[in-house]
Amino acid sequence: MNKYLVNIVAIASVMFATSCSTKHFVLKSVEGSRILIDSRYDAKPDAEAVAFLAPYQHQVDSIMGPVVGEVDHNMAAYRPESDLSNLLADIMVWAGKSFNEHPDVGVYNMGGIRAGLSKGEVTYGDVLDLAPFENKLCFITLKGDVLKELFSQIASLGGEGVSHGVELVIDKSGKLLSAKLNGNEIDDNKEYRVATIDYLVQGNDGLKAFLKGTNLLDLPDKKHDSRFVIMDYFREKAAQGIVVNAKVEGRIKVN
Repeated sequence: MNKYLVNIVAIASVMFATSCSTKHFVLKSVEGSRILIDSRYDAKPDAEAVAFLAPYQHQVDSIMGPVVGEVDHNMAAYRPESDLSNLLADIMVWAGKSFNEHPDVGVYNMGGIRAGLSKGEVTYGDVLDLAPFENKLCFITLKGDVLKELFSQIASLGGEGVSHGVELVIDKSGKLLSAKLNGNEIDDNKEYRVATIDYLVQGNDGLKAFLKGTNLLDLPDKKHDSRFVIMDYFREKAAQGIVVNAKVEGRIKVN
C-alpha cells in the first residue's frame, strides 16, 4: 500500500476514534421563563388550526361540558385550611350514606387537589381538573391513639383537608398542640371511622398512620373514583336546588 495512503488511513482512524470518544460537558447555567396563555391568543386564531381541531373540540365539549352543580364563590386549596379542602373532606363523609357507613372523620389530601372552582356552574370537566387521579373512596377504622397520630402527621405537613367537627391546633413548626372531634377529646381506646381515598390508606403523602387501620372497606369500581363521588354530591345538591358553599371555619388553627 502506498505510504501516503497508509498515513491518510491512519489519520482518518485517529480522527474517527476522537470524534466517537466521550465528551465531557459542563452545565454553566439554566434559565427559564413562563409564557402566559390567555385571551390574547384568541384575538387572531389560526384558521387552519381551528378547522383541524373543530371535530375534536365538539367531542371534548360534549363530554366535559355538562353541568353537575354550582358553587357560590371562587374556591381554592391552601394550607392549613381552605374552603375547597374542607368541602372535599366533607364530601368523603357525605358519601358514607351510600354504603351504610357513618364516618366520624373525612380526610382529603391537598396534593390531590389540582385545580380550584370558579363561582357559578361546575361542569364535569371542572371536577376532572380538580380531581384528575383515579383515587377510590374508602373507609377505615382507626383507634383513638392512631387517629391522634394521624392528626400529628397532618400537622407536620402544615394541614390537609379534614371534615367538619375536627379541631386541630398546631404551631408554626408543624407540631400538634391539641386535637378534638366535635368538641370532645379523642379517646385513645375508642374506634373512629374515617372516610378518605385509597391513596392515603396506603400510607402515602406522609400519612403513615393509616397503615395501622383496620376494617378497611375498599371500593374498587371506577364509579367510586373520588371525581365521580364529587360529581354525585354536586348533582344531589343541584337536584335539591342548593348552590354549594364552603368556608374556612377554624378546623385547623396555627398558634
